[in-house]
Parts: sequence; structure tokens; C-alpha cells
Amino acid sequence: MHKKNIAKTSSKLAKHMVKILSLTAVLGLSFNAYASPINGTGNITPEVIFGDGNANGAWTGETVNGVEVALRGKLRFNAAASPENTFNYDGDRTYTFDPTLSSIPANRSVFNFEYAVNVDTDALGNTLDDYFYLFEFDLDPTAGTEFVGFDIITLKTDNELGDNATGNGDGIVDDINYASIFGNYSVAQNSQNRGFGYSGLLDAAAEGIFTYNLTVFDANGGAVATSSIDIVVGNVPVPTPSTLVSLFSGIIALGFVSLRRRKKQLS
Repeated sequence: MHKKNIAKTSSKLAKHMVKILSLTAVLGLSFNAYASPINGTGNITPEVIFGDGNANGAWTGETVNGVEVALRGKLRFNAAASPENTFNYDGDRTYTFDPTLSSIPANRSVFNFEYAVNVDTDALGNTLDDYFYLFEFDLDPTAGTEFVGFDIITLKTDNELGDNATGNGDGIVDDINYASIFGNYSVAQNSQNRGFGYSGLLDAAAEGIFTYNLTVFDANGGAVATSSIDIVVGNVPVPTPSTLVSLFSGIIALGFVSLRRRKKQLS
């Protein structure tokens, strides 16, 4: 049964990747920045279920027809090289961090980007495998963008899973069985450092402005809900909306990247 579930998931994923490839050109022409605090409060539902001690709030995103998608930046390394529930959120789409105030290990960034999806906020019984997902991370430290994208919800096997009843820090992590249990849940969340394989040829600690996008698609390939944020590291100019390039411009290379497994902790 386990092998059948994995084969089914792999088959669905291959079809999803073809759909995403065909959609990216259209998205580049049609999407504007989705920017505002999720749910008008900055709080996601049901809660922040990953790690321990992670506060809710300061999330950017939208909820459409029961599908909630949100992103945020968070201070990962303070002066003591410890994480904080510090977001430096402008209330729109931008998170700003000053690396000179932090003690940052080699091959790490001062910030983590965090993502959250809930496909059943209306409690109709939808599960994560009813949808597919495109996450894009920016390799260009300037106001321009160069995206790499993949389905971070389906492929990232250390995402923490739950449903509308899951409490703070109570997400389920099961790397080995992720493909077979994925469809039992409606909520997936995680926290990742830029140094976990998201910086390309740049030093993970490089200063600049980096854009992150997360889109949820239905089974027919229609975009349901989208979130997009900018994370500013260091003293760099922040472009106004009129100077931003299209969120979906640049080269999108779909496929799984090798990512370091995040420990279950405030990260």
C-alpha cells in the first residue's frame, strides 16, 4: 500500500510539473503583488504549528475559497546567534533585517523565510493532495529577480503537517512516510534559512533584496491563492511598487533542490 501511494503521488507530481511549466508564462503576464497581512490580522490559521515557541503574526498572504497561503521573514540569528520572534514587517510585503546586529554562522543568512498553507479553512474536507504548489525563491540580490521554483509543499518531506485543530508547535513531521501521509492533512508549514540551498552561487549571508512567492493551484491548473514577499538584508534601497518587475519574470527551473533537513526547533 505504501508503494502504491508513493507511485500515485509521483504520477500526480509529474502531471503537476507539466501544468506549472505551461502556466508560468501566463502568470508572468497576469499576476500583481499580493501584499497585505493575511486575514487582515497577520495571523494564519489554525496557528504556527512548526517548531517550538514560534509566535503567530506578521504573515503576508490571502485566503480565497477556503485556501490560505502565507509567507513571512523572521530573524534567525540575533546578537547571541539565537532565533527571535522578530519580523520587522512593514505591514505590506517587506521584511527588513540588519546583519551587523547579528552573529551569523558561516553559510547561513540572518533571516529565515517561513511558509504556511491551509487548504481547508472553510472546513469542507479538502486535503493537501487536492492541490499543487509553486514556490519560487530569488537568487538576484538586486531589485531584479531570478527565480528558481519547485513544489515545496509536495516535495519538502520535513514540512510539518496538521489540520484546523492542530495547536502551536504540534505539527507532525515524518520524513520517511511523508508521501503516504501527505493526503491526510490540510495544513503544511515550515521555516527555512537561505543557507539551506536557496542562495545559488551567492553567499547565503549576502546583502540585498530577495523575493519569495508561493502559489496554490487547483487540480485543473488554476491559480487559487498567492503570496509574495520581499526580504531586505542590510542597507539596500527598497524599490517602489512601480519599479518592481513582474513577480513571475525570470527563469523558473522546476525540480527538487537538495535541502538540509531543519531540526524541530525555533529556527
